[in-house]
Amino acid sequence: MIVKEEFLNSLRQLFSLNLYEVRIWTALLSRGVSTAGELSDIGNVPRSRAYDVLESLEKKGFVVMKLGKPIKYIAVEPGEVVERAKKFLVNAANHKVKKLTALKGTDVLNELNVLHKQGIQFVEPTDLSGALRGRHNVYTHLETMVKAAENSVVLVTSAKGLMRKYEVLKPEFEKLKKKGVAIRVAANLTKDGVNSFKDLLKYAEVKNVNNLNARFAIVDGKDLMFMVMDDNDVHPTYDVGVWVKTPYFAQALTGMFNAVWDGLPEVKK
Repeated sequence: MIVKEEFLNSLRQLFSLNLYEVRIWTALLSRGVSTAGELSDIGNVPRSRAYDVLESLEKKGFVVMKLGKPIKYIAVEPGEVVERAKKFLVNAANHKVKKLTALKGTDVLNELNVLHKQGIQFVEPTDLSGALRGRHNVYTHLETMVKAAENSVVLVTSAKGLMRKYEVLKPEFEKLKKKGVAIRVAANLTKDGVNSFKDLLKYAEVKNVNNLNARFAIVDGKDLMFMVMDDNDVHPTYDVGVWVKTPYFAQALTGMFNAVWDGLPEVKK
């Protein structure tokens, strides 16, 4: 059996399998029914590992052990494997989420918080900064910043950027509205864009800006994040955000934003 390494690597990523598992699985698919020894030879997997690998695949729903001797294995139809793999991943993810949720208020989390508070005492304010690579990481950190807001959130972005950010931040905006946090959003919106953000007006003041091509967020006049590239020119994987905890610069930028904000047309409900 000759299977391209590129194809095997793709299967490994899609189905969360290791190299031996994907070799044994594809070997069995090519035979339909086979013994561990035969699959070991076909898939170029050490015989000492073949039974362990097949046991793992059986637990994941990729193969079925045939009754009788010698012990043989049957390949499950690939479409059914996809459905089983989806359920397996969802169940595993839910299990991990429950375990992490259960950490709230436990000694483990309390000890972690103590360690963090002790460590942060030795950090200079100028060291509280970092570069975030990839739009997913940028938005995750932005969500953390917004979640901690106590007084104000300023968000300047593009029309497309606002759609993405609102999808991520809407649950936090709802909570901040109840806390009385002032949220102001400025974006270059088209007519269609304005209609798309009527829902945002429940939680924030929104203004249309045509002459400011920028992407940044300021929280409580001290936490600042700015994106260094135009989101129309960069792939999400290569997007970069810079986070700085700097009351001095954040307040100066807020002052400049306020000067522009007062002259912008307000988006009406």
